[in-house]
Amino acid sequence: MDATSGNVLGDEESQLSFGSNDEKKKYTCLTMAERLGLPDFFSLDVWRASVGELLGSAVLVFMLDTIVISTLESDVKMANLIMSILIAITLTILILAVFPVSGGHISPVITFSSALVGLISMSRAIIYIVAQCIGAILGALALKAVLSSTIEQRFSLGGCTVTVVTPGLNGPEIVGLEIAQAFWLEFMCTFALLFGSLWMAYDHRQSKALGLITVMSIVGLLAGILVFISTSVTAKKGYAGAGMNPARCFGAAFVRGGHLWNGHWIFWVGPGLACFAFYFYTKIIPSNHFQTDGFKHDFLAIIEALFSQR
Repeated sequence: MDATSGNVLGDEESQLSFGSNDEKKKYTCLTMAERLGLPDFFSLDVWRASVGELLGSAVLVFMLDTIVISTLESDVKMANLIMSILIAITLTILILAVFPVSGGHISPVITFSSALVGLISMSRAIIYIVAQCIGAILGALALKAVLSSTIEQRFSLGGCTVTVVTPGLNGPEIVGLEIAQAFWLEFMCTFALLFGSLWMAYDHRQSKALGLITVMSIVGLLAGILVFISTSVTAKKGYAGAGMNPARCFGAAFVRGGHLWNGHWIFWVGPGLACFAFYFYTKIIPSNHFQTDGFKHDFLAIIEALFSQR
């Protein structure tokens, strides 16, 4: 869907016009299968779109993890600043590249949040997230194939880590961040990403006024800033910073294994709760400040319909 025709992360079928009583009645009379988007499981177009999410996630993981390793390996001052800038540029380019195919999600955070708001169905979200995880595994495998075993071990394949095991005077030591700190950083950074940039893509007025390139550039820029913040405020060896993309974290953990699974749940639960927090925020504020009326897949509308059928 073109950015000038509405929100930039949904699809044409995700919006209903409320211009007449007949259209309102049509919306309220949707079956549960239609609200959940079950026909998407049998739609060839949806599965084709998921290929874009798969390949986009594969390229994203390969490039971002390469950036993490190369900047930390290089002998430069403030490597995390350079890393954050490169991540912002790369993310923006990849989102723009995948957008015409699937909406340019390439992250379970964007997909799940879009499903809660109602831009896409839960069924489409499931397909996308599975594709993103498979793509992340392929990207991690591609990176593993070109890295030496020494570099791979030293930088944990560029994956998301909370702690690492390092040699100590009295044997191996575990260094890194406490679970609670890592969790709240993941939650806050993900919420900030949604609050500060992604809802521009969700809102009809903002996405139309700003345009596709501007919105996606803001998303990439804010993601880079949040990576810099999360790696700067902790400055602890062993903590790789906020992931804000569970699929990217999953890819490296699946391929590399070991300590990458330690606290891995943080990179799923933290962003997941942040998506819910952002969604409820959009329901609390006045509707004229966030125009999402007419999204037939809205999460609360699904819950309401579920209980009304009993």
